[in-house]
Amino acid sequence: MTLQRSLTMFGRVAVVPSVAVLGVAACGGTSGGSTTTSSSSSSSSSSSSSSSSTPPPSSAAGAASATVAVKSVGNLGNILVDSQGRTVYLFLADTGKTSNCNGACATAWPPVTVTGTPGAGSGVTASLLGTTTRSDGSTQVTYNGHPLYRFSGDSGAGTANGQGVTAFGALWYVVSPAGAQVTSNSSSSSSSGY
Repeated sequence: MTLQRSLTMFGRVAVVPSVAVLGVAACGGTSGGSTTTSSSSSSSSSSSSSSSSTPPPSSAAGAASATVAVKSVGNLGNILVDSQGRTVYLFLADTGKTSNCNGACATAWPPVTVTGTPGAGSGVTASLLGTTTRSDGSTQVTYNGHPLYRFSGDSGAGTANGQGVTAFGALWYVVSPAGAQVTSNSSSSSSSGY
């Protein structure tokens, strides 16, 4: 009944993840399919429950997108992106490698998480990549000591709608290949409703 409701609410979008999860289960699964990911939603994809068929693929994508690369995005120039080309950000309220973005903040600004070691893509200095343990026990990717996040308001690769936004008490900035905040695009600075 929950699956029918999901299909009604999400249309075809929910069908693809459900088929993918069922396909892995039908094949006996592999150790990389639905192992622990970065959030509490990981257990729902490994059982027969389909009450949250949409979140597990997002969580799995977040954990799988452990490669950080450099890409030119708009007038920001070369900045860090995840393995799917989505812009990553740093949060000025973080204290060193400790993330201060949890709960509603982490929903709006999902942390870039990993289940192993993050990979250095094109243009990234591998020695600046690292990890930190979040308050929920997941492992977040860091760069030059900054925990990395994506922005839920970005429509996909090549967008940086979170640049210069003030949300959850501090500013959010894209990250340069050197690991510093990029503030040169101040024209997009705004305050979000968070």
